[in-house]
Parts: sequence; structure tokens; C-alpha cells
Amino acid sequence: MAQASNGQSSTNNLVVPRANAALEQLKYEVAQELGITLSPDGYQGNKTSYENGSIGGYITKRLVTLAEQQLAGQFQ
Repeated sequence: MAQASNGQSSTNNLVVPRANAALEQLKYEVAQELGITLSPDGYQGNKTSYENGSIGGYITKRLVTLAEQQLAGQFQ
């Protein structure tokens, strides 16, 4: 299992590691839209569970929408 920067185990391994930069950018875009300020150093321990969950939820919603659009384009 991979080690996170805080020494704990992480299971958030990317299937496509090259997507990391795009996902980081998406995280900051979503946070900005929600009015949540993220720390540039990546530490989010000062955020509430609700704030972090909202960011993750909106990211998931966007990724599902993108996948659905791609699938719809393949089967037209």
C-alpha cells in the first residue's frame, strides 16, 4: 500500500497516474466554486468533513458527467 505524506496508508491510487494534474486542478476549481479556500501546501486538515465531502462529491459528479458524455458519444 502507498504511504501518504502524513505517514498513513493511502488507497487513493490513480488508475491513470497522468491524470493527477488535471484532478488537482479540478479540486481547486470546485473548491473555488463552492467558496472554499484550499491550502496551497495540500494540507486540508483544517477543513470540516462537510467541506471536504462537498468538494469530493462535486468532483465525483463532474467525473461521472464526463464519462457519461464520452459513452454517449461512442454509441451514437
